[in-house]
Amino acid sequence: MYVILVYDINLEQKEGKKVLRNVYKTCKKYLVHIQNSVFEGELLESQLIKLKSELNKYIRKDKDSIIVFKSRNQRWMEKIFFGKIEKDKTDNFL
Repeated sequence: MYVILVYDINLEQKEGKKVLRNVYKTCKKYLVHIQNSVFEGELLESQLIKLKSELNKYIRKDKDSIIVFKSRNQRWMEKIFFGKIEKDKTDNFL
């Protein structure tokens, strides 16, 4: 399946930076980083379950959030870009 993952980590408290770093590193193991808190890529259902399990170790349920958009295939999702786009990060997905 094709996945877009978006996260929002609350940085108001001291531990927020550590949570952000751990969430970023975990997402980077499974997906391609395309913009600040946005990742995308193809995953098997088992990989998505593992990713979710790993992320749940780090996020604070009362302060942080993660949203995963799933599609059967990348071709079913149209992308429209606005503003500055760093070509090397998304060329293989256009």
